[in-house]
Amino acid sequence: MKPQFFKMKKILLALFLVPCLALAQDDLLEEIDTVTVQNDYEIAAFKGLKIVNFETTKMVPKSRLYFVVSHRFGSIKTGIEDFFGLDQAVTRLNFIYGITDGINLGISRSSFEKTYESSLKLRLVRQSENGAPFNIVSFNTVLLNGALDKDNLPGLGFEHRLSYAVQALISRKMSQKLSLEVIPTFFHDNLVSLDEQDNSQYAIGFGGRYKISNRVSLNADYGVHLNRASNSPFKNPLSVGVDIETGGHVFQLHFTNAQPMNINTFLNQATGDWDKADIYFGFNLLRIF
Repeated sequence: MKPQFFKMKKILLALFLVPCLALAQDDLLEEIDTVTVQNDYEIAAFKGLKIVNFETTKMVPKSRLYFVVSHRFGSIKTGIEDFFGLDQAVTRLNFIYGITDGINLGISRSSFEKTYESSLKLRLVRQSENGAPFNIVSFNTVLLNGALDKDNLPGLGFEHRLSYAVQALISRKMSQKLSLEVIPTFFHDNLVSLDEQDNSQYAIGFGGRYKISNRVSLNADYGVHLNRASNSPFKNPLSVGVDIETGGHVFQLHFTNAQPMNINTFLNQATGDWDKADIYFGFNLLRIF
């Protein structure tokens, strides 16, 4: 890889993981699908914090802590040799806390490239019966790549480990069953692996949810990279899945062609190919504390 130097101020990350937490028995149905309108605002556009790869406009309520365990197995194309990918898994642990109903802070660690992430999610506009037709939420992240090795990259500095992403999450609950979302995205990698790839990159995501019952929905999302290098071997991420609400958590099962789960990585490093059955099975498990 060839370092691409960009003049930026160093950003110090304060990432803390909470090792021990007391479990609480909260029923997500108190927040999901029980009411169509709450204080004139439409609710429950999405059950989970993610469609599959992309964030949703759902917010963590004030003073609540959400814990999301995400697991992506290896490609099912390998067959029984790797037990259809179960031997080649990537795991991500993510804590999200509601400072207010409209401000969320998150920290996570992914085994893919030993990636640490801090995130800030802000609700800007909320869909209402007699007001705004959309939900608009800003999602912002800073990533730290812990896998880069100075022995392989002479001159590697702290700033080269950093990546950034900014998204506008724009969703609308179209009906009792259907919710749609569009996600304009800007992301920047201080270090890129291809000479022809710009450090600053642009993408747009599309996603939706179709509710089958009060506890089950079908989800799908797709990301289009708008300035991918012409010699890039990577693909646009396409994912489909199902959400299952089981009382104390939302369980998301899905198939995708992107094994990494952070914005910069799934948009720019998806290697699978749906046409060749080179896809990954995974799940997201959401628990409230």
